[in-house]
Amino acid sequence: MIGIPTLRTPRLLLRPWTATDRDAFCAMARDPAVMEFLLPLDRAGSDALADRIDIHFDRYGFGYWAVEVPEVAPFIGYVGLGVIGPDLPFAPAVEIAWRLDSRHWGQGYATEGATAALDAAFGIHNLDEVVALTVPANRRSRAVMERLGMTRDAAEDFDHPRLPEGHALRRHVLYRKRPPPPLSSPRPRLQ
Repeated sequence: MIGIPTLRTPRLLLRPWTATDRDAFCAMARDPAVMEFLLPLDRAGSDALADRIDIHFDRYGFGYWAVEVPEVAPFIGYVGLGVIGPDLPFAPAVEIAWRLDSRHWGQGYATEGATAALDAAFGIHNLDEVVALTVPANRRSRAVMERLGMTRDAAEDFDHPRLPEGHALRRHVLYRKRPPPPLSSPRPRLQ
């Protein structure tokens, strides 16, 4: 495994996953509030997702970091970047995503962690764009996307191809964010 970079924010540590994170992640996957807009995961499914996260970091140099609140909670979920599957209508693309323990919602952690992930996407990995997707009813995640400065074009809403016709989670909204333009000239100095 390559060295996974650690990202720090004023309150969070975005770091590589540890073996103990898997237990907390599995417990989080049993929380109906966390999984309201996601497909359910049992222990095997949550471990398989953690394995895919490790493989993704090895392949791309970025992925979904484990989120820690130092001196408060050793693992509250994940935030990060993932290359989306080729079956989605806007592929190729890199998605920003988060999944946090519901006990830590409403404290700005998703926005803070996602801001650090976007900074890495544009400042370290030089990505041209990052997308985010969710179901229309997921107002919490959509609010985070909007706080991040992501924009939605309703014409790009889509039916997720991995979910069958009529599935309650099939319809998705798509948000996009591009890096800020570089400064064309040095900032003026006050004299």
